[in-house]
Amino acid sequence: MRTNADLYHQDLYAWTQEQTALLQAGCFDRLDMPHLVEELQLMGGSERGELANRLIVLLTHLLKLYVAAQHLPMDLQRAGAGWHRTCRTQRLHIAKVLRRNPSLRRTVPDELADAYEIARVEAAGDLAIEETAVLAACPWTPEQVLDAAFWPEEGGAV
Repeated sequence: MRTNADLYHQDLYAWTQEQTALLQAGCFDRLDMPHLVEELQLMGGSERGELANRLIVLLTHLLKLYVAAQHLPMDLQRAGAGWHRTCRTQRLHIAKVLRRNPSLRRTVPDELADAYEIARVEAAGDLAIEETAVLAACPWTPEQVLDAAFWPEEGGAV
């Protein structure tokens, strides 16, 4: 006889459909509770992970705009439009994540600090400059980073 745990390990999609049907039918005693708890925890973590990943991409491109405006005007002229587009799309994606998960908004400052460390490495590498040439700490507030009207090369650095 196949168990919930067997199905969970063999076909996750089929397992989710079975668990959904059991929940809808009110068959709570037949639910695979250990795996349901695990999956719910993973779901929450994946939403926070999506926020963090999108912040990394956004910050990387904001940094490229800022550094290029200050020191690499030819790079800004060559690639600035694409960097702006990436910032706009990431901000839209982040806004959607935060609309779906309003409680994640309070995690933005912590996620921003962690994401900045990675973005700093990425931006320096993409611009072929030393990491030490990029500010060690994020110069922008979480509100600035998420603000669709904020652009660092327009005098927006702290």
